[in-house]
Amino acid sequence: MAADVSLGLREPPGSELERAPAGVGPYRLALRRLRRDRAALAFGALFLLIVVLCLAAPLYARYVAHTGPNANHVTDTVRIGGTVKDVVSPDGMPIGPTWHGRFLLGADQNGRDIAVRLLYGGRNSLEVGAIATAITMVLAVMAGTVAGYYRGVVDGVTSRILDLIWAYPVVLLGIALGTSLALGGLNLGLFTVSGSSLFVPALIIGFVYVPYVAKPIRGQVLSLREREFVDAARMLGLGDLRILVSEVLPNLASTVIVFAPLMVANAILLEAGLSYLGAGVQPPNPSWGTMIGDGIALLPSSIHLTLVPGAMLVLAVLGINVFGDGLRDALDPRMAARVPH
Repeated sequence: MAADVSLGLREPPGSELERAPAGVGPYRLALRRLRRDRAALAFGALFLLIVVLCLAAPLYARYVAHTGPNANHVTDTVRIGGTVKDVVSPDGMPIGPTWHGRFLLGADQNGRDIAVRLLYGGRNSLEVGAIATAITMVLAVMAGTVAGYYRGVVDGVTSRILDLIWAYPVVLLGIALGTSLALGGLNLGLFTVSGSSLFVPALIIGFVYVPYVAKPIRGQVLSLREREFVDAARMLGLGDLRILVSEVLPNLASTVIVFAPLMVANAILLEAGLSYLGAGVQPPNPSWGTMIGDGIALLPSSIHLTLVPGAMLVLAVLGINVFGDGLRDALDPRMAARVPH
């Protein structure tokens, strides 16, 4: 009883939907369109490369840099081109990029290897972004689906709660929640989460973005519940839960798929902002945001301390955003008339 996604769409002669063989589903057509979008694929590959590099952080730290993300080398020296240099000079200035295995991208004011911290910080930032996105999507789908399908009092109460969260700017709400939870942790009854845990910023970010996904889903469910295939399911005697699971949720799949990469990008950006302000990932855990915050104090003499994590943050967010835009265009059936065969 799945909805016909092409119902009501009038494609021009020669369009992709008209030329597609019988039995080709909308997701196969979307994959065809996505494969033609070279920019989206290139930026998606860039993001995937960053993910792989960050996941390989322990290997780089052990076999190349020979140090950990939090190991201090303030009093150590390093040989560059036959010259011995201090990792951190007597006046407190860290060494810049050596372009060798050790301190490839330089050191920070505590003598910690920037390249190692960059990869470990990326792991933390990506982990927070992925967990936050999962929390956002689960809560938003539940809230938006229930509110849109049942309407009435359920819709009114749920919508007012979403409006209340929506009324606060995400950064201010994130700072307020992040600061309080970083100090006292999170007691969930069965278990307690430490304030320094990565789950705390992930939970905060996932929570504050729920209205931004739940409201569009609610609007789509309001439309879906009036469609013929839902009416047919009711006439067959199916209960509300069965209708939601078998009829409504499958038709929300493309919306969820489109939102997911965009929410990952937003979550990574918000995590960097909260960590920069001290309300996100807590020291000594590295993240791109905390690295930028640590490097601000030594500008402009040690610009690499902010330039390196800032560049990685921009590349990661740009990569997932462009790929997400391409995925959105590929899943939009109306794009078939504008994509050359």
